[in-house]
Amino acid sequence: MIMQNETLNELRQRFKLNIYEVKIWTALLSRGIAAASELADISGVPRSRCYDVLESLEKKGFIIMKVGKPIKYIAVQPDAVVDRVKNKLQREADEQIKIVENLSETDLFKELELLHKTGIKKVDIESITDSVVGRSNVNRFMKDMLMRAKEKALIVTDNEGIKHKLKVLRKTNSNLIKNKVQTKLYTNASDVKIDVNNVEVVNTNYDARFVSVDDNEIFFIMAGASPEYDAGVWIKSPYFVSALTQMFENSSR
Repeated sequence: MIMQNETLNELRQRFKLNIYEVKIWTALLSRGIAAASELADISGVPRSRCYDVLESLEKKGFIIMKVGKPIKYIAVQPDAVVDRVKNKLQREADEQIKIVENLSETDLFKELELLHKTGIKKVDIESITDSVVGRSNVNRFMKDMLMRAKEKALIVTDNEGIKHKLKVLRKTNSNLIKNKVQTKLYTNASDVKIDVNNVEVVNTNYDARFVSVDDNEIFFIMAGASPEYDAGVWIKSPYFVSALTQMFENSSR
């Protein structure tokens, strides 16, 4: 039985064999047992290459060599071959996973981290800005900011915005507590129940809306005539944000 080139190419890809190995293997499958010379004639593989191809297939577990005169080869059942190939791939995958898992402990990984940190310092972060439109987008943006907070979060809001800020705080509060983020809520709102743990509430006379995280980024929020016209402007600048938040907190004491 002669297989089409398309089938041979598919077997090459699935079993990770070269074209000579596929031809010899399928030729032997069609015979069950055969000598090297017979396989060379059936497969069309040059006799000069036949023996090293057979040796390779034996090492991979596709065939068995039967000692005698002449030496003959026996084809392993396809289902057994599939199991062997699957086990080999699993072992290789496990080894690769172990290598990746241990990568963080190597000097190579430390060099990569150092390279990244060096590159980050060259970024002009003071020019990084963004704008958001729509109340749902504004709240989502504020939520993302609070979720990446590591040390400090400052939320300033008025009587109209307090309910929306509390909703976002409730969604992010567990993460803020987990990261031990010092969270302060400044508001001029009155008669509003602040039911969020780990948040220091400070009364202020300022009628403002903004969120600051880690003295690194700040998000100014502006109320529109309707929810779809709410907007926000985000700025990432450690020098500007640190100075502004410090000035605000000092003036609110």
